[in-house]
Amino acid sequence: MPADLSAGAYRLIVAVLPGAVAGRVLPGLARQFRETGVTTVADARRRLLITPVNSAGQGQAWARAAERLPEVSAASTMFRGGDDVFGFTADHVIPATALVGNERWRRAQGKAISHGFTHVIIESGRHPFRPDGSVLDLVRELEDAGIRVALLWHGSDIRLPSAHAAAEPDSPFRDGAYVDTAALESIAAANARLSAASGVPVFVSTADLLEFVPGAVWLPVVVDAERWATAAARPALTGEGPLRVVHVPSRAGLKGSHRIADTMQQLHDEGVVEYTELHGIPSDRMPEVVGAADIVLDQFLAGAYGVAVCEALAAGRLVVSHVAEGTREAVRRASGRDLPVVQARAAELEGVLRGIAADRAAFAARAAEGPDFVRAVHDGTMSAEVLRPFLDS
Repeated sequence: MPADLSAGAYRLIVAVLPGAVAGRVLPGLARQFRETGVTTVADARRRLLITPVNSAGQGQAWARAAERLPEVSAASTMFRGGDDVFGFTADHVIPATALVGNERWRRAQGKAISHGFTHVIIESGRHPFRPDGSVLDLVRELEDAGIRVALLWHGSDIRLPSAHAAAEPDSPFRDGAYVDTAALESIAAANARLSAASGVPVFVSTADLLEFVPGAVWLPVVVDAERWATAAARPALTGEGPLRVVHVPSRAGLKGSHRIADTMQQLHDEGVVEYTELHGIPSDRMPEVVGAADIVLDQFLAGAYGVAVCEALAAGRLVVSHVAEGTREAVRRASGRDLPVVQARAAELEGVLRGIAADRAAFAARAAEGPDFVRAVHDGTMSAEVLRPFLDS
């Protein structure tokens, strides 16, 4: 901004100029446009865009998985705000300020998508270049341009709290226990309407969500199995002393951290376990955290499993969590494999951990099954095959 132009005057000019004009003549917006750029992809017969959330780095991981298929190139995008602590990466990381305040960028990004890609997967019901844009309208516009479109849902995007509470005894959405239940109900209901109205293929990132989205296809999350295989210095449950147990909840209220706190404190005080609960760990530090544990506790309310479980399994750690039988059966049907996660609800956790402490050898063998399971189901090979029919269409 020129030195003689006050911040207040600058904001006024931004407000009154048409967005596309402001993006060209105002130094800050013009520089942001140049630095942000638009999403591009290598030339190929099938060009896939996964946009705009990249939850837990999965947009990026699925893009790389898709490129294992012949004649496919792929790109992922995500918006990044100043409060991002996890540090996941994507092919195109877009400042949230460009989405909110740069009309020139929004127009250019829309053109880049409609001209540069043959297939688009829209995550979480979020518009990839307009903060208040209609995703359903975008689906129709892309289809009119000859682009194949799919929707993809993660967790709370589509897990309807009222339905979950009716089906799951330990649901965090029972009796108003979770403070944001009403907001999540509204979001999931709106996304369900979008999903039904769109008429396009629908993917879900975790197997439990199949119960919430009729006709959806499970697209397994992807982890770097080889990276996680070297995370630990020794096999799980082979050392002396208390069991080293770690819990790293992304959203403690939905993971049931409060329901296991007293149990874990008691076992820690008795010397049965050495318990650590951590929050807000950057993604590049997670192998160190997980690799130092014998046991990883995931969640005890949703009956689901996702990226964090797969990473711990790939590292050969014993995972203890509540995964509903319906979810386990869905995994079994799709992959022919049993999920090697030790089952425990919050009320059962003390007994399960005492049992593990009493028979380390048996549970060490269970932990050793994890890497093979991840290589079979979550290394990207299966995910590429799930994407194949969509990309062939």
